[in-house]
Amino acid sequence: MMFPQSRHSASSQQLKFTTSDSCDRIKDEFQFLQAQYHSLKLECDKLASEKSEMQRHYIMYYEMSYGLNIEMHKQAEIVKRLNGICAQVLPYLSQEQLQAHQLSQLQGLALPMTPLPLGLSQPALPAVTTSSGLFSLSSLLASQAQLAKEEKASRDGVDSHREEDGDKSD
Repeated sequence: MMFPQSRHSASSQQLKFTTSDSCDRIKDEFQFLQAQYHSLKLECDKLASEKSEMQRHYIMYYEMSYGLNIEMHKQAEIVKRLNGICAQVLPYLSQEQLQAHQLSQLQGLALPMTPLPLGLSQPALPAVTTSSGLFSLSSLLASQAQLAKEEKASRDGVDSHREEDGDKSD
């Protein structure tokens, strides 16, 4: 009968070992899960702070964009008003003043060529200030209109001269 008793004591020792071993394994898993939870919580907090930083940047860029949009509308209004002023003043300028202004504008447009960075194309027209660019454009258009009127008048004069010569030869 010694055999069953030793068997019983061996199984109880094995059961105690497995119970304490199980408790240790549960404790280790709990600590591992707690460490994972802690690292995930830190990562979540980091992502939340990055999100708030991104939202702050978005608001800042939105405000800048809005401000630039308002400034563009202001500049467009200024351009429209200056164009109206130029259109009102141009009829009062003499032909000599217009030609002198055109010459000074053309000399001002001759800018030295500078090399462009790679990937950029040459602009069609050199950059000028808004007011001088509009004024020069308005004056160029006015002078072209004046030249067209003079050419038409001279053609009409030549045509009428030919008709008079033709009447005399008959």
